[in-house]
Amino acid sequence: MTDTIALNNIAIVLLHPRFPENIGSAARAACNMGIRNLTVVDPERYDLSRVMKLATHAAWEVVENISLYETFGEAVAEFSYVVGTTARLGGQREVLLRPSVLARRLIPLSKENRIAVVFGPEDRGLTNEELRLCHELVNIPTADFSSLNLAQAVMVICYELHLASRKPPADFSPRLASRHELDGMYEQVKELLVRISYLNPENPDYWMHKLRQFFTRLQLRAREVSLIRGICRQVDWYAGKRYRDGRGDLLAEMGERPDRE
Repeated sequence: MTDTIALNNIAIVLLHPRFPENIGSAARAACNMGIRNLTVVDPERYDLSRVMKLATHAAWEVVENISLYETFGEAVAEFSYVVGTTARLGGQREVLLRPSVLARRLIPLSKENRIAVVFGPEDRGLTNEELRLCHELVNIPTADFSSLNLAQAVMVICYELHLASRKPPADFSPRLASRHELDGMYEQVKELLVRISYLNPENPDYWMHKLRQFFTRLQLRAREVSLIRGICRQVDWYAGKRYRDGRGDLLAEMGERPDRE
């Protein structure tokens, strides 16, 4: 069975957030993705009413259980693994992971370890000194403009962590059509196409070879073969009906009684 990440051991850490509304939006983003642990370090202002304004009632439990610290060191002291987020590249920020790669790497670590994912203040991000306390760095690739709103960045990371927490769906293996079913379909298709003059009756297998190649690429299932054969029967019936109707009309014009079919 494929392992999944243990979200209960993951915490989002907001370092020196400037605006209470961003704390609320980050709480909501984390809650949306199944992460309930939120730590806030030395916020510029912590107005619970403004936090809740954007957290909404759904994230109230996350907000109610926010862990508040005065220093970064105190906040991450109990974590075994610390991941720093950064938008700036180069310099001392050499080892960078993409969010999806980070999520996969954290799967085994999250089983027995508490992990902190740290986001710096909105205006400057994490300093080099703060990054040195991190085991790993993650960068969210963007286009020319690399600055993301704090809650947006939290959502991107939490989304990838959430995906890593979901068990992949079981592989589905449909029943493909048997050789007998396919051969019956090919014979029926060939007879129909010859009757409507689509295939040359002198050499129908030449063009049927191309149809066989086409259907082989599709890897037809048994029910799809049944569907195609049903369509062929209906086309055959309708073509015969149109022929009989036309023959009847012609005989009627000639004043003759049509034979009963």
